[in-house]
This record gives sequence, structure tokens and C-alpha cells, in this order.
Amino acid sequence: MYNKFMDYYFRAKQFRAKKSLGQNFLIDEKVIEDILSCVNENDCIFEIGPGLGFVTERLVNVAKEVVAVEIDKDAIQILNKSLVGKKNFTLIENDILKVNLDEIYPRDKKIKIIANIPYYITSPILVHLLGEIDDFENKNRYHIDEIILMVQYEVAKRICANENSQNKEYGMLSILSQFFCDTQTIRQVSKRSFYPSPKIDSAIVRIKNNFKPRVENPSFLLKKTVKAAFNTRRKNIKNSLLSAGMLGVNDALEKLGWDYNIRGEKLSIYEFNKLACALEEFNK
Repeated sequence: MYNKFMDYYFRAKQFRAKKSLGQNFLIDEKVIEDILSCVNENDCIFEIGPGLGFVTERLVNVAKEVVAVEIDKDAIQILNKSLVGKKNFTLIENDILKVNLDEIYPRDKKIKIIANIPYYITSPILVHLLGEIDDFENKNRYHIDEIILMVQYEVAKRICANENSQNKEYGMLSILSQFFCDTQTIRQVSKRSFYPSPKIDSAIVRIKNNFKPRVENPSFLLKKTVKAAFNTRRKNIKNSLLSAGMLGVNDALEKLGWDYNIRGEKLSIYEFNKLACALEEFNK
């Protein structure tokens, strides 16, 4: 019986993975099927880091069109051979952080992103795609319907965390990911699902774009307030804000009726905005 797992395994094993690019190729057929279950025939897919094309080869048979961006020249040679003749496939050789979706797609085009990205640049890529929490005119985010993202399991927990989460999962990455979007963990993925195997498990996360900020009338101080809270986690919110040079901290907290000893990790996005709004009159 034909074994797709072994096919992926031997193809990956023949390729010299580059540690500098964080290459770990997904070879688990069941996990690939779970990714494909998020795609339908009308989707326009933008794939980040197709690698050897194990997911890409399946995407072109499911989606309306697939545009992939890959930086590794050796992987690009393999992709061009394995996907030759696929009229709904376009390959771009570039660094994703240098790619602007607005230069690829017309203004009204909405896309679904599939990404298995190096874990060490997860945050920069999400910032590039979604924009910072005060970046209301981000042109990349405008095109994105949703992102199906493979990330380190611990990072997935941070992306989906909120003020009620355990440990230290909730932070800047949580708020960045959720300020314009809804997030959901689809499934955990074993490290054995990759070759070479990473040291830790991964997870598939869905990031669904709402096309509007989570809070109405966000304060111009919101980003600064959030960063102040999470840059000094061991301090209470009062001391965190004072350390960031914010003025009127005592007055703002008193106005809100909040305990000075509350920590930033216990504040929701909405509460952070209330606090930022209360600080505005002292920090213009």
C-alpha cells in the first residue's frame, strides 16, 4: 500500500534543511489533511514558506488559486519542478517581511493565508500581516480573511491567551493577534510530524480577521499602556506605568476605582483601553 508519510519523509530526508531558515518540513498526512479541511474551492490562498511543497501540492488541487512566497533558492528549484504546469499556482522568491499584499492583489481581493513559518520570526510576521494595535490603515491586513498558522505550541497558547489564562501566556502577542481578529487553536501537532523534528510540539492556529478593532474609539495611548504593563510583568500596573514615564497614573486609577496593585496580565483589551483613555488628559 502506498504510504504518503514515507514519501514525504524520504523526500524531506534527501533535502538538506537549513537551520538558519528554521526549516522543519511537515510530513504528517493527517496534519496536512487538517490544514486542507480549512480550505474550499473558492479560496485564494497565499502560502508563506511552502518549503518542499508537501502542502502546496495538495492546495493547488483544492483552492481556486495559490500564490506562495519562498526565500530558499534550493526549495524554489524543487517547487518549480513539482508544480510545473499548475496554472493556478504562482511562486514568488522573496522574504515575506518584504512582501506587500497590496502589490500582489487588487484592493477588493480577500485571501486566506496558510503558513508554516520559522518560530523565531512569528511575531515580526504577524506584525507585518496584521499591523500593530495602533496601525489602523495596514494594507496587508485589509486583504486577509483568515490565517491558518503553524507555530510552536507555546506560541499558539500566547496567541490565543486572555486575561483569564494561566501562567504567563497572556501578553503583547495575545493583544496584537486579537486586536483586529479572533483566534482559535485548531489542534496540537507532535514534533514527530516534522522532518527534521523540532525539539518541541507545534499547533495550528486560526486567526480570523474582523476588519475592525476589538474596542470602539481606541485611545492613542493604548499601545504605550499595554507595552508598559507587559514590559515589567513583576510590577503592579501603577509602578509599570510610572516606569514608562506616564503622568497622572494615580489620578487615572482613582478615577476608574481600580486597585493600584492589579497587574497588567489581569486586564482585558477593553480594560486596557479604559485605562489608556483615563490617562489621556495627563499625557497629551
